[in-house]
Amino acid sequence: MRSLRTGLSLAALVTCLGTLLTAPAAHAADTPLRDLAAAKGKVMGTAVTGSKLTGTYGDIAGREFNALTPGNAMKWGSVEPTRGTFNWAEADQIVDFAEAHGQQVRGHTLVWHSQNPSWLTNGSWTSAELSQLMTDHIATEVGRYKGRLATWDVVNEPFNEDGTYRQTLWYNGLGADYIAQALTAARAADPSAKLYINDYNVEGVNAKSTALYNLVRSLKERGVPIDGVGLQAHLILGQVPSTLQQNIQRFADLGVDVAITELDVRMQLPSDSAKLTQQAADYKAVMNACLAVSRCVGVTVWGFTDSDSWIPSTFPGQGAATPYDENFAPKPAYHAIAESLGGGTTTPPPTDACTAAYSVSNQWNTGFTGQVRIACSGAALSSWKVSWTFGAGQQLTQAWNASCTQSGATVTCSNASYNGTVPDGGSVTFGFNGSWSGSNPVPTVTLG
Repeated sequence: MRSLRTGLSLAALVTCLGTLLTAPAAHAADTPLRDLAAAKGKVMGTAVTGSKLTGTYGDIAGREFNALTPGNAMKWGSVEPTRGTFNWAEADQIVDFAEAHGQQVRGHTLVWHSQNPSWLTNGSWTSAELSQLMTDHIATEVGRYKGRLATWDVVNEPFNEDGTYRQTLWYNGLGADYIAQALTAARAADPSAKLYINDYNVEGVNAKSTALYNLVRSLKERGVPIDGVGLQAHLILGQVPSTLQQNIQRFADLGVDVAITELDVRMQLPSDSAKLTQQAADYKAVMNACLAVSRCVGVTVWGFTDSDSWIPSTFPGQGAATPYDENFAPKPAYHAIAESLGGGTTTPPPTDACTAAYSVSNQWNTGFTGQVRIACSGAALSSWKVSWTFGAGQQLTQAWNASCTQSGATVTCSNASYNGTVPDGGSVTFGFNGSWSGSNPVPTVTLG
């Protein structure tokens, strides 16, 4: 690390080539989302990756949300990759983090057709053996966290799009009653946890959601323990179902809770201001539908930052689906959620909210190393460009973390592909080497 500093820092405005967010970032808001939601008796949750619960990611997860869902850590393939050998490390980490931050945890998920260990999916089981494996797994996992988890997604994605049962290991081996068996086993393992069936493309009234409705009604009539229905809400930009609130209400009328469990709104990349505005409207529509029904207990986003989203790897060319971008800058969707929960409207940031500072960190008889630090307070940038004019014939010879060109005495630098976003309260720095002769005065950074 070089500590010698021979130049003086000067601050100036940074040009925002991309979208300058017109609202302060999340931590500048008066009230975190979790507090706004709690004031309305709702949950505002997020799915998380345990290994990332440090730094800015951990700060936002702890500050903004009052519930956490393990994205993958509690799935069967994660906790028992080899029969009889368990790995609870990440699941425990998430539960411990939640308890330390006054958050509830949604267990996800116990019985599913996907992300199961190969020893289970490749085995040859009788119905009796399969039933025992399922109930033992539920007893082990739910029992481990007894009294510590608020809810469990007991059965995940049991239906096809046309409302028929999905052909899975469980359905083929045990019949449709595997669902009732799983719920009964979960209730025995933790009588205090709320038990859910969770599925996707069931947000509006359609064949799939009607099949789920009929199942829940039947389970209730039979006395099978079922406390809630999870509507995943993996949505496409501009396609929030018009019957969302109606659908939530009809499930609530069965006497069960409803939760939006995995909300994201994906778009074709790249994003732009029009898409982000539509996305904000979509998030607000989902929030408003939940808020309108008393038994809709809350909304969980499936990852709060685009850097932790499943969308790009599953839907190539699509993404930008969460309320924060990859550099933790809140998008219009974040502010739409806050406004739907009763948070105040936001005001445009000051024009001098982002600055740039040039400094010389080291120099020798023929050369020097310099850097420019771009920082924001009260605004955020999605791209940047700075320029300056050398006053003593200095020449740039190399740059990193930016794309720089020099024409005569004028140097222009713009962000690299990976560091264009500067969140409110955050900064990025790029560096360069140069040559000098005689003197090396610090130039003033100007608009690009």
